[in-house]
Amino acid sequence: MKKPVLMQGNEACVHGALAAGIGFYAGYPITPSTEIAELLAEEMPKVGGYFIQMEDEISSMAATIGASLAGKKAMTATSGPGFSLKQENLGFAVMAEVPCVVVNVQRSGPSTGLPTSPAQGDVMQARWGSHGDHATIALSPYSVRESFDVTVKAFNLAEKYRTPVIILLDEIVGHMRERIDIPEPGTYEVLERPKTDLSPQEYQPFDAPVDGIVPLAPFGTGYRFHITGLTHDRTGFPSTKPAEVDYKIRRLTSKIEMNTEDIVEWETYNCDDADTIIVAYGGTARSAQATMELAREKGLKVGLFRPVTIWPFPEKALIDIAKDKRVIVAEMNLGQVALEVERILKQDIEKVNKIDGEPITPQEILDQIEGV
Repeated sequence: MKKPVLMQGNEACVHGALAAGIGFYAGYPITPSTEIAELLAEEMPKVGGYFIQMEDEISSMAATIGASLAGKKAMTATSGPGFSLKQENLGFAVMAEVPCVVVNVQRSGPSTGLPTSPAQGDVMQARWGSHGDHATIALSPYSVRESFDVTVKAFNLAEKYRTPVIILLDEIVGHMRERIDIPEPGTYEVLERPKTDLSPQEYQPFDAPVDGIVPLAPFGTGYRFHITGLTHDRTGFPSTKPAEVDYKIRRLTSKIEMNTEDIVEWETYNCDDADTIIVAYGGTARSAQATMELAREKGLKVGLFRPVTIWPFPEKALIDIAKDKRVIVAEMNLGQVALEVERILKQDIEKVNKIDGEPITPQEILDQIEGV
């Protein structure tokens, strides 16, 4: 049994990546994600993996894609400005269906913003940052231990669905230290990349049903196929035929949206008897949980709905729990998830927003509940 350890969320993310079998990391130093690169620079050689500091964020994303195509579980990490720079190559990974993990330890923006201050302003960028129609998987942990668990899950989902998976940490969780028990190997699921049963002559890298995935054969193993960011047919070669274009783009979305029950994760706290539901995620969910406890002490029936999976959003669960109740969305932006909650519930909601570089406090949410 491993001894409990005191570590940051960023460090737990690294240990989760190692537990999931990461074989390659490419990145560029940027606050507040730098600890991820620093620790992986030490740890990757110990497990036979590769670490490379690239010249910028664009090349970091490109190298991550290349390593994945060669058969390695690959990851990169950044913060807001770097996440912006990764978008074009992130879109390439979506189109070419390349599994990889992208960690964004969010800080205040736009532009350089507040480099060491917390924010949650990249939620919609995670969903729509790259142009064109596509689905996105994005996860948001709220504790150091969950940073470990979510990172393992991110690798599993990336490999299973042949897609980039985004981890939306924030500076609060990334830099917070907590005592955690790192689970022993074998106590958590680790998915390996499926192998094709087809010969190199028969293999077509994109020949899947509309909600399905073809195993990705690694380059260098006798399989040769075309990879492009252009819309392509089932062989991987560019195509402008309307039927093939329609099939390809719809499949990028449907392979995620038709498997939401397998992907989405959420937690609820005291929602069964609640007449007021707080919706919060990441670091803000910690304040919301404290708010709920303070409100309960005052006799107010308050519950918490915490999405772990931000994209796809756990719509059905939210409707089952919060429909026709008073709903307050707390987040460190001007209302990005609030827009999604309004769309899903089709009712007016209340918002607690903060964008000054400081966390939302439990009292600020409680003030909204009490109408102060």
